[in-house]
Parts: sequence; C-alpha cells; structure tokens
Amino acid sequence: MGSVSHAHTNLRRVPVQQRSADRLARILDAGAELLDETGYELLSTRAVADRAGVPIGSVYRFFPNKRALVDALAERNLDVYAGRVVARLEAIPAREWRAAIDAVLDEYLAMKRSVPGFALVDFGPPAPVAGPQDEANRRVADRLAGLLSGHLGRGRDGALSDAGLLRTVLVSVQAADALLQLAFRSDPEGDPELIAETRVLLQAYLARVLA
Repeated sequence: MGSVSHAHTNLRRVPVQQRSADRLARILDAGAELLDETGYELLSTRAVADRAGVPIGSVYRFFPNKRALVDALAERNLDVYAGRVVARLEAIPAREWRAAIDAVLDEYLAMKRSVPGFALVDFGPPAPVAGPQDEANRRVADRLAGLLSGHLGRGRDGALSDAGLLRTVLVSVQAADALLQLAFRSDPEGDPELIAETRVLLQAYLARVLA
C-alpha cells in the first residue's frame, strides 16, 4: 500500500535501506489485513510477523508492541489520504470550493470501503485503546487545513486567518467523523442517506467561510 512516514515517533528504528523500508511496509500491510479479520483485541505481533513472512524480531525492530504498530498504520493512512486528496484537488479549479470539499469526503469514503484495516483504524487507534478522539481529528484537520489553504487561497493571504481556517476545518472534521461513524454502523458500505446529510452539513457550514 505504501511506506510509513519516517517521522513517526513510535518507530524504534527508521528504515534507511529500501529493503528495510519494504519490510516495514509488509509488516504494516499484514497488520491492516489482520485488523479486518480479527479486530484489535486479537491482533498479535506474532500473527503479523507470520502474515508478513518476516521473523518476529523484525516486527520488534520497528515496534515495541501492537499499539505502536497500529499508531504507525494510522499515520500511514493519513499520509495516503492526504496524497489522494492532493491528486484530486489538482484537477479542481481553486474557485470551485464545493467540489474540493466533495473530493475530501469522497476520498475518505473510498478508503473506508476499500483499504485494509481502515474501517477499524483510519487515522487513530480504535476505542478503547485510543487516546482522546479529538487527537486524531486534530491531526486530520491540521493536514486538511493546510491542503485547502494552499489550494483555495485561504489562510495567510486570504480573508480568513490560518487559525480561523483550522478551527473551521476542525469543527467540520469532528462533525463529519460522528456522522460517518453512525453511517457505517448502520451499513457496512455507509448508509447513503446519512452520507448525503453529512455532505449537506459540510457544504452549508463551510459556505460561511469559503463561499
């Protein structure tokens, strides 16, 4: 699926050689697959090592425990998500902010439905092992605010301050997170009516500052 951010603080060792980076990616891929199959509680580093085809010592070389592995997977998910959003925004004119917001939501939904492990671990560990829920949402909001600021021309040189844009995006992320959790509890593919309502809510709220 891709590499993990080398800035991740939970990595015991940052891969230097490509072979090591590939091994780390295989470990994370295996962890993601097993999360879908067993859930977090039954996930084990031994099972991850077996699925990845590496010695158990290779897992511990990077991660002290499964929580650190899941943290790294969540960070990789955010990196991948941001990359997908950037690719979508490149084809959307800056003036079309509604299309940009649709792209942000659509890429999340696409990952939720297709990326291994994402249904349980999107941008933060699952409850009850996760810290405060808003920690993950603040990371997401910070990344999205930066992307939208650069694409839409808001923030530093726009009418809306950086802090104002970040606050607005954070509110949007928190609200969307709650509604989408409900949508995917109701339907494994996401209840279409609840998703539609989420889209309406985001567009109406963000119109205050982006229109």
